[in-house]
Amino acid sequence: MSQLNIELFIARRIFRSQKTSRRFSESIVSFAVFGIAFGLFVMLLSIAVVTGFKKEIRNKVIGFGSHIQLVNFDSNASYETVPVLKHQPWLSSVSQLPGVKNIQVFATKPGIIKTADEIHGIVVKGVGADFDWSFFKENLVEGSVFTVSDSVRSDDVLISKQVAMLLKLKVGDPLYTYFLNEESKEQKMRKFKISGIFSTSLEEFDRLFVLADIGQVQKLNNWTSDQVSGFEISISDFSQLASLTQQVRRITVKYSKDDEAVIRPVAITSKYPQIFDWLNLLDMNVWVILGLIILVAGFNMVSGLLILMLERTTMIGVLKALGAPNWSIRKVFIYISTFLILRGMLWGNLAAFAFFLIQKQFGLFTLDPTAYYLNTVPINVEIFPIVLLNLGTIFVTLLMLLVPSWYVTKIDPDKAIRFD
Repeated sequence: MSQLNIELFIARRIFRSQKTSRRFSESIVSFAVFGIAFGLFVMLLSIAVVTGFKKEIRNKVIGFGSHIQLVNFDSNASYETVPVLKHQPWLSSVSQLPGVKNIQVFATKPGIIKTADEIHGIVVKGVGADFDWSFFKENLVEGSVFTVSDSVRSDDVLISKQVAMLLKLKVGDPLYTYFLNEESKEQKMRKFKISGIFSTSLEEFDRLFVLADIGQVQKLNNWTSDQVSGFEISISDFSQLASLTQQVRRITVKYSKDDEAVIRPVAITSKYPQIFDWLNLLDMNVWVILGLIILVAGFNMVSGLLILMLERTTMIGVLKALGAPNWSIRKVFIYISTFLILRGMLWGNLAAFAFFLIQKQFGLFTLDPTAYYLNTVPINVEIFPIVLLNLGTIFVTLLMLLVPSWYVTKIDPDKAIRFD
């Protein structure tokens, strides 16, 4: 027969009792429960919004350049690249790496768009038949993407909504572009046709990139059909980026020859360090917010526990007179506090998940895309961080309650029984 946990039994009786002799203590305890609920709600909201913001911005940057780019070692940071051969012996080995989703070729060429009234600098990014259009299809606001064929070059291009508004262009309009060949110093003009307009709200990229057939860029650069700027690799798990970059580097080095161009892999985090360093700074803000809120919620529960013990001073004296040790009496109040914390956490979780559902479904809270790169407040819900946050909240809060529960040892049974 299992032994009765007398401390838990007493705590349950006190917790379930709806009667209280002091309205003041009831309001203090209720406020402590509300503090736990509101604090957890804000913490869950902070994690969901910050991780959602980081994920959305990261995916947009990756949409323009994939996770890993493989380019000629002699290429610099500009978009005037040194070509590499399209058919590489290491392609099959890299494509078979666990976590690699897609490998596609690309070519870039800087130039300008000229209209009757405006001039705007751009980078034409040439894409091939193997290009993954999913990102641009999600962000397409007008028109359609074009089809790339190995046999016939397409004159269609995709431009951003910002460029279209700046230059007063629309789907179906001609796009007059001008390019300078650095070797021959020859100026070239190309007339494209706008097939679609996209908008990612990532202004730095939207204003820069124009998507075109890779054959057009090869012709502008005086390259053969077997020459490209490089390769883009998409992976399934961003956390494996560093590991996969190292594996790709080892494979390309293994196949490198003295008489051929050296190819180097560049992770997207290295290509745009200013963006990813900024995103990483957001983690520090989250940790500060979580720490402050847990401390505030913990102090609320400390005050609630002290009020509960003052209210039950007579009961503490009786238990001591009956021979109950101090630790057993402290456990009674820690159990009561645990029940109150769990009640607050339940309401906090319910409120947070209700907010997440409403925001994801209706997008009630909007943002200025020029400042935040997003139209609505992003929400990213992951079970593991939520469970970890709940466990951390109850652990830290209970740890803080061990100190005020020590007050039980200072209560004298004789005075406590006569306490009014």
